[in-house]
Amino acid sequence: MSAGADTEEREIEAALRPRNLHDFVGQRRVRDQLSLVLEAARLRGRSADHVLLSGPPGLGKTTLSMIIAAEMNAPLRISSGPAIQHAGDLAAILSSLTEGEVLFLDEIHRMSRPAEEMLYMAMEDFRVDIVVGKGAGATAIPLELPPFTLVGATTRAGLLPGPLRDRFGFTGHLEFYGSDELELVLRRSAAMLDMQLNSAAFSEIASRSRGTPRIANRLLRRVRDWALVKGLEQVDARASSNALDMYEVDSRGLDRLDRGVLEALCLKFGGGPVGLSTLAIAVGEETETVEEVAEPYLVREGLLGRTPRGRIAMPAAWKHLGLSVPKDSPVLGAWSLIDGDDDSKDEVN
Repeated sequence: MSAGADTEEREIEAALRPRNLHDFVGQRRVRDQLSLVLEAARLRGRSADHVLLSGPPGLGKTTLSMIIAAEMNAPLRISSGPAIQHAGDLAAILSSLTEGEVLFLDEIHRMSRPAEEMLYMAMEDFRVDIVVGKGAGATAIPLELPPFTLVGATTRAGLLPGPLRDRFGFTGHLEFYGSDELELVLRRSAAMLDMQLNSAAFSEIASRSRGTPRIANRLLRRVRDWALVKGLEQVDARASSNALDMYEVDSRGLDRLDRGVLEALCLKFGGGPVGLSTLAIAVGEETETVEEVAEPYLVREGLLGRTPRGRIAMPAAWKHLGLSVPKDSPVLGAWSLIDGDDDSKDEVN
């Protein structure tokens, strides 16, 4: 892929992002609450309170940070938790902020502890102490910071320490989208991409998007490519289905890895229970990939269960694969273990 093509794809993705809260689809509760916070800050003539956005990937946390900066008519600085491994890294960013600037820290829960402790004072008192020297001769030099707004985003809010969470003036949790909301997202994106789709095509793409706008827009672009190659001016449900089938995204939004996990569970292990590492080896992936990429959606859809003894295939998984549960399958007795799930920490590998 050429650098020009990659740049064009990034520009298209950026163009699909809404620029204000009015254009932002879904998340009505968070959107209304955030609108009130920003409007109150504008009326007071001050920077908005610090904002923490949590939720699964692809639901709009980065987009909302850009909207906050746009609504406050302020510049936006973007960084991430993994990039800040030392207090000095954070001090360099904070010392260069201008008054009213919005600082967006993605995956804030992955920031190092020394930087995190420096952030406490910066958020509360708009001040940091720069330590010069080492040992007994070390001196702390206070550095005043202009008022700014920190927007933190995390996919794992439970990993944030209490003192950091408490310093955010507003906390919003983003939920998965319904099919109707995803269709609105797709209609807006299709208009910007100059694509012609009928209502059935929008419904078909939305049903395979796993409740996530980022995935919906990605699938829409793949349907666009398929229609362009096939010479179609208008895309209907059948064309959308054929395009997504080619990219191995089935009617429930499952991809190759998802189906591989379910097929391994049902066909190789009789539905389970089976340990995570054993299951990962069976599908040829790392345990982290299976646990963090495939499992969340499969569990949410009721296709896979996590028990103290391991992973099991739920009745919906067998039905989705067009299989019947063997009468002697151990999974028949394992379904009752779902209520006793202890996050599978003690499962047999």
